[in-house]
Amino acid sequence: MAGGAIKYRHLGRKSSHRQALLRNLVTSLFEHESISTTWPKAKEAQRLAEKLITLGKRNTQAAKNKAQAIFYKPVELMPKLFSELRERYLTRPGGYTRVLRIEPLKEDQAPSAILELVDGPRDMRFAMTAKTLVRERATEAGVRDLTAKNILKVTRFRPGGEEALEETVRRLEGTVRDEERRLRGALKRRVYPVLNKDTGRYSRNT
Repeated sequence: MAGGAIKYRHLGRKSSHRQALLRNLVTSLFEHESISTTWPKAKEAQRLAEKLITLGKRNTQAAKNKAQAIFYKPVELMPKLFSELRERYLTRPGGYTRVLRIEPLKEDQAPSAILELVDGPRDMRFAMTAKTLVRERATEAGVRDLTAKNILKVTRFRPGGEEALEETVRRLEGTVRDEERRLRGALKRRVYPVLNKDTGRYSRNT
């Protein structure tokens, strides 16, 4: 109806093409658990992905029939949805996916985003929180209140969340120590030009 509220984004496509696009996006999402696309496509695919996980939690024959009609790879993804993902999100009341804005991926500078399944192996916020925790624990100020809130968010519904976070932190601490050693070694080397009195030319001593 003219002047009415838009209930969904048309994405510049007719209905059948739009549905095919969204089905392809959510199939890739459930296969890889993280995809990059434009912001409008990510937001629309997020709605469909949330519905699919809700169907997985119901675990009825009717829910399986609906999910099978959406996936382009039902043989591979139906068992994952109704077993692994169902168990992962069984106690989570909602918010199974996350959309994160990123720099434009294409030359036309269209707004881009990452669409991901939360609490999975490719959860970007979980990884970013672990890196922040490593950095802040090494300072005198310690962990900030904002970081503490983020820790609660990323571990609250994640099975074994606190243990997984600490394991990631320990792994990252080793990486940080290696980077610091390489940096100290680079600072010790002379990287500025030095005048050779015999030749009258500048050279770099390392």
